[in-house]
Amino acid sequence: METSNRNIRQEIREKLDDEVLRGALGRFAEAYPISRAKAYENVEDFEALREQIKQTKLSTVANIEAVADRFEAEASKRGAKVFRAKDGDALKEYLIKLCEEKGVKRIVKSKSMATEEIHLNRDLEKAGLHVKETDLGEWIIALAGHKPSHMVMPAIHLNRQQVSEYFSKELDKEIPPDIPYMVQVARQTLRTEFLSADMGISGANFGVAETGAIGLFTNEGNGRLTTSLPRIHVVVIGYEKLIPTLKDAIPIMRTLPRNATAQLMTSYMTMISGPTSALVKKDGAWVEEEKELHIILFDNGRLKAAKDEKFKEIYQCVRCASCLNVCPVYTLVGGHVYGHIYAGGIGAILTAFLNSMGDFEKINELCIGCRRCTEVCPGKIQIPDLIEELRARAVKEHGLPFSVKMVFENVLANRKIFHSLLRIASIGQKPFQSGKVIRHLPLFLAGLAKERSLPTIADTPLRDRVAKLTKKMDNPVKRIAFFSGCSTDFVYPEVGESVYKVLQDLNMEVIFPEAQSCCGKPVLGMGDQETTKRMAKKNIEAFEAVNADVILAACPTCTETWHITYAELFKDDPEWSTRAGNLAKKMREFTSFVAEEYEKAGRLNATAGGTKITYHDSCHMKRALGIHAEPRQLLNAAEGYDLVEMKDCDKCCGMAGAFGVKHTDLSMPILKQKLTNIQDTGAEVVAVACPACMMQIHGGLDKLSPEIKVKHVAQIIAEKLKD
Repeated sequence: METSNRNIRQEIREKLDDEVLRGALGRFAEAYPISRAKAYENVEDFEALREQIKQTKLSTVANIEAVADRFEAEASKRGAKVFRAKDGDALKEYLIKLCEEKGVKRIVKSKSMATEEIHLNRDLEKAGLHVKETDLGEWIIALAGHKPSHMVMPAIHLNRQQVSEYFSKELDKEIPPDIPYMVQVARQTLRTEFLSADMGISGANFGVAETGAIGLFTNEGNGRLTTSLPRIHVVVIGYEKLIPTLKDAIPIMRTLPRNATAQLMTSYMTMISGPTSALVKKDGAWVEEEKELHIILFDNGRLKAAKDEKFKEIYQCVRCASCLNVCPVYTLVGGHVYGHIYAGGIGAILTAFLNSMGDFEKINELCIGCRRCTEVCPGKIQIPDLIEELRARAVKEHGLPFSVKMVFENVLANRKIFHSLLRIASIGQKPFQSGKVIRHLPLFLAGLAKERSLPTIADTPLRDRVAKLTKKMDNPVKRIAFFSGCSTDFVYPEVGESVYKVLQDLNMEVIFPEAQSCCGKPVLGMGDQETTKRMAKKNIEAFEAVNADVILAACPTCTETWHITYAELFKDDPEWSTRAGNLAKKMREFTSFVAEEYEKAGRLNATAGGTKITYHDSCHMKRALGIHAEPRQLLNAAEGYDLVEMKDCDKCCGMAGAFGVKHTDLSMPILKQKLTNIQDTGAEVVAVACPACMMQIHGGLDKLSPEIKVKHVAQIIAEKLKD
């Protein structure tokens, strides 16, 4: 697929309309978490395994040249011929020349993403060579003329009827859509390819510097046939697959199968160290002859990543593709919309380094930032953070679109103008609003409110209400500075009122610094670090001036931005880094702070019976801040409510800030899954702790089940308190 003139939105629409794709990916996404959890039941400490992989990979990438040198020396000592290919052209040149020198005419291939990366088959065939993929999934997509849709299951996007059609066309006879029969047909057809091949090409799951050996995980016998029957075996292995010792392979062996396909182990685990003997047909007779083993150590941007302080992290990837298996966007559209070879969030990052930044920029918005990938990744790669960094680098290189730049610099970064425009919007929305929502919009905006109502801008923002809300406290136990964020200030001021009520009930003084504005996360999400820094500085100055004991937010995204992002933004600026760090120590998220205070006061006693309420975990709340038990403690202690858990309570609701607006076609199917899970609980109220989630879920329920109410945890606690 050429990526220069792609219409990504059109491709997304086509995939969303592909019922076969949606069905296959939907069923897999439903079954995978359960199967994976079962596969890890006998693993005592998954986190320890992850940390082992991370530390091994970090130490390896720090010394990658030395590790590669030792791998080459040990492999050569055992009879292998090692070639270091700088890029795809160098690899192809070496391979085609080798085929010419050795009289190779026929090649069989075991699964290798590195060769897919450079479209190796296409160039080998141009050179007159007969090339056959022997992994069942790879053979199927080769017949279909497709690229892999998944790193482990390349043909996951196809069903049995489609596969039978491809088989029938290839074999020129009717092949029924019976899976066992089709597998048998594939075995019979490919067996002749193995027996007649001059060369076998494989990838590798790891390469051991200590012994010069490579390790292969496979579930089909084709891997061993490819590497053992032909007289020449060529291994294509990227630098990121190298590990120092055989012992370092153990955590990979224990996690990769469980994460990839929820197996305790793959059907075959193969170690290859040096060439062995093979039977070769000469003059009509089979004779034993020593094979040739060629190992191509492949760069193609990998060494550049190794030297990058941030992106050396991609060396922690073991290519299990579990990040795809749990990605809400991937499970809707599959892998092909990502354009190059690698799909999902990790695929976007690999595309930037192994293909081009231009191709990355076309697909970078497909990451919703929910961080489910970071939860399951064996190498603990912070995929959303790396995507955000790539966006920032793209902006530094060629800037933002002019209109976006003007809005960021002259509106969002200017509190007075931004807030004035919001006040004007609260008046301008009147013709379209119905109560506190907008259910219909005219003309080209109609799609925004088609399946989800939109919230209105409040007539009176929170900042205009604080004077009436603030109580005089004689001997407050703490001085709290409240960071409202844009949503609580201008969309949900009633949430802010509840925050005031709860904190003042705890005998705490609450202050609202007037100079505060947007935390900057929406701007940073677009890659504009410089404007975000200016916004951060103004917020830091505003909160330094009030000298509070605690800075508190009722929005997990704002909390994360203050607690983590600001310090990262100013890491190269000692003065502002210190100032940001000092305030980060004071930053608290509402539910975790109040749960802690309630526990001290003996107010977390669980109550029984009442209105059914369910709780949705915000992605930033659970996976970035690690807060999930505390809001439940508060809800269990809320008089008059009975907490019932929904299915997939921590799955993204599909909002993710600007994503929910820019990519409504993707946001809505994700939201619908969430709404179905809410309805299935029979709950009358949905509790949330994030204004953005509140916006999304309330908007969807207003269209689908308006009788179900959505409330922030702060509102639920506050409603039982005396005024």
